[in-house]
Amino acid sequence: MSQPAHNLLDDTFAKLKAAGKTALIPFVTVGDPDPETTFDILAVLEEAGADVVELGVPYSDPLADGPVIQRASERALVHGITVASCIRTAAKARERGIRLPFVLFTYYNPVLQMGSERFFAELKDAGISGLIIPDLPYEEAEEVLGMADAAGVKLIPLVAPTSSGRIARILERARGFVYCVSSLGVTGERASFHASVDEFIASVKAQTDLPVAVGFGISSREQVERFAAICDGAVVGSAIVRKIEESLPLLAQTSTRDQGLLQIRDFVAKLRL
Repeated sequence: MSQPAHNLLDDTFAKLKAAGKTALIPFVTVGDPDPETTFDILAVLEEAGADVVELGVPYSDPLADGPVIQRASERALVHGITVASCIRTAAKARERGIRLPFVLFTYYNPVLQMGSERFFAELKDAGISGLIIPDLPYEEAEEVLGMADAAGVKLIPLVAPTSSGRIARILERARGFVYCVSSLGVTGERASFHASVDEFIASVKAQTDLPVAVGFGISSREQVERFAAICDGAVVGSAIVRKIEESLPLLAQTSTRDQGLLQIRDFVAKLRL
């Protein structure tokens, strides 16, 4: 299966590599705390120095999400957020001048409910660069991969320390970058990581020419620095979603809204190396 053409995600990693920098990849739940505020949050993430943004589709029965992101999904679902409205959010963000590459993070059921053909057509039209489906194993992903390639969207694989003998086969079909899961279990902030995580990342990097990013548990500048020494990108999810949660009282009031957005921007800016 041939590789699809380069897109904004590839270009961003190439520029960072040339500059000797590591990608900072925040995760946000679309629609948390409300759809309009999502646009403002995306804008401050770009201002803070984010390189790529994962747009999380809120889901009522998540398999990989810890309690912080589960609460964010609950807040977003109150507003009727769907995978289709998440894609429209990306398109509208582009219209508002946000230039960051977007990676959509969704479970497979919403894709099936929307219909795969419509889903990929809208991803392409919205200018979404990448796609992560954590509950779609590579053994069952061939059709989705073909549709993603045709749409110019990179289907990004998750690889865990427990992937073991499957890693080489997963990497054969990898696109965009490889997402290494740093810890076992669901997402969430952690003080420590899997004992053999460095060895695991080195093994993955030895088997692919694609950028390798690490996520699940990274929550501080020190942890971003720790992984920047051995990989090409750091995904920060729960810590940013928690900061949004902490800022809810400020975001809810017109008089303090900018202060709440500033708190989020400052937190992310401190993660930028």
